[in-house]
Amino acid sequence: MPKFLDAIKGFGVTFGTMFKRPITEEYPEKPGPVAPRYHGRHQLNRYPDGLEKCIGCELCAWACPADAIYVEGADNTEEQRFSPGERYGRVYQINYLRCIGCGLCIEACPTRALTMTNVYEMADDNRSDLIYDKDKLLAPLQPGMEAPPHAMAPGTTDDDYYLGHVTPKGVAR
Repeated sequence: MPKFLDAIKGFGVTFGTMFKRPITEEYPEKPGPVAPRYHGRHQLNRYPDGLEKCIGCELCAWACPADAIYVEGADNTEEQRFSPGERYGRVYQINYLRCIGCGLCIEACPTRALTMTNVYEMADDNRSDLIYDKDKLLAPLQPGMEAPPHAMAPGTTDDDYYLGHVTPKGVAR
């Protein structure tokens, strides 16, 4: 007798959903909302004057459990300055074939250079296109930013950059 009641319950679920309107997802044309804290594609951030935040410390690569990040640091010079301070990330690669989206690289970054965006459409039919280089990962230049390499804002130190005292025009507050 209990098996018969189980079958009746199953048919009840079927009949209950049979007369409801179907929900149609129009995904490619109208993508739905993404949660604000969704971990999508990575982004290398910039300071307000355009210098890169990445200092090439390789902590993100060390923290990555999937070994998906490769960083090669280099020294800044006064003629070629890509970030405030002594170093910058000359080579930066993320292999999205390996990345598991855990966010440990974000937590390890001491300058908050690496963040994750809400972009989730990264599928491709070519494996080599899923290895993102620095040029794909860098945040776009906003109005008032100058593309590196360029000197730090006049009268500032690297501490001013790290404390957030640099404006988009490059003048310390």
